[in-house]
Amino acid sequence: MLKIFTQCALILGASLSFATVAYGQGGITQPKQGKGGSVVKGAAGTEGSQGDSGLEHCGKPMGALAVVEPQDQILSYLRRYNLSSPVGLIRMMIQQSNCFIVVERGVGMQNLMQERALASTGQLRQESNMGGGQMVTADFVLTPSVVFSEDNAGGVGAGVASMFGRKAAVIGAVAGGLKFKEAQTSMLVADARSGVQVSAAEGSTRKADLRLGGLLFGGGAGAAGGGYGNTNEGKIIAAAFMDNYNKVVRVIRDDPSLQRNVGTLKQEAASGGAKKAGAVFSEGDVLQPKIANVRLLADAVDTAKVLATLGKNDELVVVGEEKNGYINVQTASASGWVRIVLVVKP
Repeated sequence: MLKIFTQCALILGASLSFATVAYGQGGITQPKQGKGGSVVKGAAGTEGSQGDSGLEHCGKPMGALAVVEPQDQILSYLRRYNLSSPVGLIRMMIQQSNCFIVVERGVGMQNLMQERALASTGQLRQESNMGGGQMVTADFVLTPSVVFSEDNAGGVGAGVASMFGRKAAVIGAVAGGLKFKEAQTSMLVADARSGVQVSAAEGSTRKADLRLGGLLFGGGAGAAGGGYGNTNEGKIIAAAFMDNYNKVVRVIRDDPSLQRNVGTLKQEAASGGAKKAGAVFSEGDVLQPKIANVRLLADAVDTAKVLATLGKNDELVVVGEEKNGYINVQTASASGWVRIVLVVKP
């Protein structure tokens, strides 16, 4: 009897010790293992967020960020643990933190483009204001990753049992149950314009330390851990992603050269409907008038001086920005402004 009691005490001690190591290092918020819910929870909207304890927060966004899906191999591994793509979880964290504007570049993008296709064919109601030139540009692209190691395919609980004998199997199952030996996550952030990686786990001049602390399972003994909200494996991965994201935020916040000029979430959301949809032209594009006798004006107003009257085959080169429904162009004889609705790419 004394021998069995000693074994049980050793098992409980090892489990508690591992739990302390697993969540006490690396700055990871401590989830209540097996108690329901994930460290990533709550909601976020244009008026703020709730349930975001443990996240880094910012007074204003530092840029617009798109989150891409992990590679198919990673998604396949996650499905083995009844976990779906972590993108939704990560996007909620980002919005809760108010450190970046989240832009849709995932599956929902197909639906956005479908609406624009309907608008271009005249299927949407009049005054819907749906079209080009209204989407927010992604300043950064974030790619999440998860790496698994399954040396103890029987689960962490089985490892406890193997150390202390078959009589410890029940206690091991309660204390453990994790099906992977090691789960390491990372987030790689690249500048969308240059393609340069600006924040990563390792090997970058701007490096975010994405350690999991003690979340590198080993030694056979394990801790209790509970999908992202209701399984032990998911809670561990969610906590790791939160730790990753917090460090990415610190990297970009500490380097003003990486921060981009965007409005608040509320401002950007409102400007989508307020900005007039139209053709999208870039500097250097070659355009032609849709009809003859298009006026080239000295300024972007209807009452400005007429510099030239353009023919339908005249070529115009975009040399400046859009303004009041006009675009700044250069012709063979003069530089001025033409109405956007009257020109087209040949």
